Amino acid sequence: MPHSVKTRRGFTLVELLVVIAIVGVLIALLLPAIQAAREAARRVQCTNNLKQLGLAAQNFESATKTLPPGYASRSLESPPHPGRDPQTWDAPPGWGWTAFLLPHLEQAALSEQIDTNAPIWDTALAAIVATRIEMLLCPSSTGDREPFAVASEAGDPLLIAGREVILGRSHYVASHGQESCWGECGAQATNTVFTNIYTSETREIAIGGDVSLFADGPFYRDSQVAFREITDGLTNTIFFGEHSSALSDKSWAGVVPGAFVHPRLRTPENGPDAAATLTLVHGGPSGGELDITGLPIIHPVNFPTLHVGQMYAEHPGGGNVCLGDASVRFVSEDINLITWAEYSSMNESDGPGAEL
Repeated sequence: MPHSVKTRRGFTLVELLVVIAIVGVLIALLLPAIQAAREAARRVQCTNNLKQLGLAAQNFESATKTLPPGYASRSLESPPHPGRDPQTWDAPPGWGWTAFLLPHLEQAALSEQIDTNAPIWDTALAAIVATRIEMLLCPSSTGDREPFAVASEAGDPLLIAGREVILGRSHYVASHGQESCWGECGAQATNTVFTNIYTSETREIAIGGDVSLFADGPFYRDSQVAFREITDGLTNTIFFGEHSSALSDKSWAGVVPGAFVHPRLRTPENGPDAAATLTLVHGGPSGGELDITGLPIIHPVNFPTLHVGQMYAEHPGGGNVCLGDASVRFVSEDINLITWAEYSSMNESDGPGAEL
């Protein structure tokens, strides 16, 4: 009796190609969803980081009755401090706002190693100021996460006593307000100030190194702003926001006199700016910042000017900001410019009160 032979039929080439095509389509459909889920998780982490900064600022103000300075600088000493930069009047010690908040950010051990009377470029503090603090890094940022060498105006490493200054990085910045006072708040006696965001009317004031005469935000050089001075209310005032290192370098440690911050992304309206932008940004308008039509520039998150002194995030469509009440809002990069300017100031009393 003959044996029956059973043959096993495999996939034909056509069938195999169809299966591969179907798998490819499924992967293509799933990838955006996976990427969106990952970005959502990153944005939640970034939101939490800013929330912690907002709560730390509240705790600091509760303990000391003022917010920390944007950065500490013995700019107004008489006679002038020998370490004062002749142009900006930035001077030692340079410690930034984040350094003062460290005890309230579960960084007490690091804070205890800091001598806020010593300059941040003191060789004895080199390892401390270069510390990487994870909660100060946004997970969505594609820029550098490691410490960086502070740069000169030419873009080379700035040398102090023949040594580079290496600072720990931060992806979060504090708000100087609408106005900026970076390189022009020292030797220059007067500056044009945009005082009316509705009419662009301007005036000139004497600065003489006293940034409190100029800034309208909660953080600036040697600021000591109390909550009672924020007349617009904590819920209507931006304290902190994002600035990805994909655009420029920022540090939690503070400001080094004579340093410059250089943009990695270039536009016709940006370039290097003075050392204050290592810790601070502003929302505009500000004297000297004009667009190609001659109008003052207001720049919310991701505005295409790409200034080193503006907020910049890598979340799709906008970025996170922390208000004075420690609430965190996601702000669209298409936000109304006047609304952004109103929230950038702590005393813009004439605004219509639109919400972020």
